[in-house]
Amino acid sequence: MKWNLFRTSSVGGLLLSLGLTTGFILMLGVIYFYIYLPSATNHGESITVPDLTGMHIDELEKFVTDHELRFAVNDSSYSSEYSPLAVLRQFPHAGSAVKLNRVIYVTLNRVSPPTLPLPDLVDRSLVNAEVVLRSNELKRGRIYYEPSPFRNLVKAMRYEGKVIEPGTRITKGSVIDLVVGDGNGPADFTIGNLIGDSFETAKFKLMGWNLHLGNLQYPLDVDTTGMDPFVYKQYPAAGDSVRVGDPVDLWIGPKGYQEPEESEETEDDNTDDSDKQ
Repeated sequence: MKWNLFRTSSVGGLLLSLGLTTGFILMLGVIYFYIYLPSATNHGESITVPDLTGMHIDELEKFVTDHELRFAVNDSSYSSEYSPLAVLRQFPHAGSAVKLNRVIYVTLNRVSPPTLPLPDLVDRSLVNAEVVLRSNELKRGRIYYEPSPFRNLVKAMRYEGKVIEPGTRITKGSVIDLVVGDGNGPADFTIGNLIGDSFETAKFKLMGWNLHLGNLQYPLDVDTTGMDPFVYKQYPAAGDSVRVGDPVDLWIGPKGYQEPEESEETEDDNTDDSDKQ
């Protein structure tokens, strides 16, 4: 009777079969995960990643092989501080602990530097110009000071000794010299002539002279509706001495308009009246 318990058709035989099967699977799992897998993957064996930065690709393969590692190029960039095809960056980083035969991904320096349009730095502060140069991977070179009432305001840009215009394409890493104001320019200067200029031209000249528009007057005897205004009088007058930031008053009217002069009769009447007195 007792042997009937171990027959597969009985409950005991079924439980025994399940137990044996489960035990066999557990034993295989222990062997695979704790014996075979650590042996196959060099579990517990690691190596410190060396620093590959600056190393040329020609010497890179032998170097990583000697350290029981491999490498793969996954990107390229440019830096003027390294030679062409030298390693700029790597992953994993130097000093990381990795398994033997791990692939190290590297970024190589380009053979030819990329180009970019030169940003416009004129009329910007020196501090702002330096920030823009760095953000565009350009270098600030020498600073040349010129007389100007505006200290450290960029007046021009130079490249390889010559003035360069904004938008000119140059290579990344180029050195840009800056011409800036020294803050010691003349405070007083002679104002130019605005008479005969259109109103828009006059305003443009005032802005260039670092002056601003003062009072604006129209002739009383002229209909100015739809008029294209031109300057027929200014104060201070052309040739007068002004200071940076001074206001300039303008009289505007139709093109060719001239301010009427006092008649001789009026002058004579004024003279007679004074004689009678």
